[in-house]
Amino acid sequence: MTLLELTPRVPTTDRLTALPVAIVGAGPVGLAAAANLAERGIDFVILEAGSSVGSSIRLWGHVPMFSPWRYLVDPASRRLLEASGWRIPAEDRAPTGGELVTQYLEPLAALDEIGPRIRFGTRVVAVAREGMDRTRTAGRDRTPFVLRVVEDGVVSELSARAVIDASGTYLSPNPLGSTGLDPIGWEQASDAVTHALPDVTGGDRERFAGRRVTVVGAGHSAANTLIRLAELAESTPTRVAWLIRNRSAVRVSSDPGDELPDRARLGSRLDRLVAEGAIELIDSFEIGAVEPLADGGVRLVGTRRGEHASHETDVVVNATGFRPDLAMLREVRLDLDDIVEAPRLLAPLIDPNVHSCGTVEPHGFRELTQPERGFFLVGMKSYGRAPTFLLATGYEQVRSVTAWIAGDMSAASAVALTLPATGVCSTDQAGGGCCS
Repeated sequence: MTLLELTPRVPTTDRLTALPVAIVGAGPVGLAAAANLAERGIDFVILEAGSSVGSSIRLWGHVPMFSPWRYLVDPASRRLLEASGWRIPAEDRAPTGGELVTQYLEPLAALDEIGPRIRFGTRVVAVAREGMDRTRTAGRDRTPFVLRVVEDGVVSELSARAVIDASGTYLSPNPLGSTGLDPIGWEQASDAVTHALPDVTGGDRERFAGRRVTVVGAGHSAANTLIRLAELAESTPTRVAWLIRNRSAVRVSSDPGDELPDRARLGSRLDRLVAEGAIELIDSFEIGAVEPLADGGVRLVGTRRGEHASHETDVVVNATGFRPDLAMLREVRLDLDDIVEAPRLLAPLIDPNVHSCGTVEPHGFRELTQPERGFFLVGMKSYGRAPTFLLATGYEQVRSVTAWIAGDMSAASAVALTLPATGVCSTDQAGGGCCS
């Protein structure tokens, strides 16, 4: 073991210890980081762009989650909550995203140890070192971080001893284009495209009922939406198409051995709807351009099995997954994998070509360490473009990271994780979506 592993990454100078740890994002993983810091008596501030906790989860709050409650509650958060009289809901029942927020995140954020330290409506637009750009090295590790934020249109800055970025990826969807770029013509046709997991049988019903709807994507968020659209089509003249770029949607599991049975049932149900003709499956379609139609719809243009192809529709649901927004980290020294954009040591452990949700090895501060000492990507954002994140994984990440910040190397190094055995898994949701 090296001296570097025996000492905390965040130097304990008088100036730094007087500063809080900055947590970006008040979702499940950000709040879990706060609970762990609170237990250790370390000051922190949570910077949340939304107006409430779990703001991204609320956007898909109607969607049932795969994991039951016992996998969705962070241990440190549970200890703080139970000390206040809170009790976990039925541990074997899987909640909706909305129930996760109202029954867990809101009570957690209301605790005296956490609530006063949350700043809502505070969007972090940049992270840097005080008085330094990324090219300057001398004294860098002993220099506070500075976070530039926007609140009610006012720009200001605050200093921190360390930064835990748990801002998720839900607001950064992958483009529709098969190249990873926005399709040609995107700007003229974007009004016909909606985000993943719309509430097609509830609040968003009017946008979809009686129209031609095409869902693009091969993961579980696509499957969820397709099944709800098929339900809508039973009572309205709605036409449902499913467009994928591969020959099969291998990420949607129907494995009967899956320890998350709700996920396995989702895959089986979708297979049946396709076989019955309720959903038109268009495979091997590579989108290259989008053309607006006179009636307000769009034409998707590309290739299919090497030939020119097009598909006309009224509404497109972009369920192609998500990617991390790294723009605010331009002045932070990062070491990310070239392919999945996850921390380089973590990337091989979460490669979706090899691993499912349940086969990811326990990992903590070592795998999340960046050249910028004291800065950590955690939660869904730490997985980059890999779609195999589970909330339980994020909770163990921040337990280890906060122990490391505290200088407790024994606790930081003792990573352990119990996950359900799974088949192929894809969340396509930020902050612990349908796979968590």
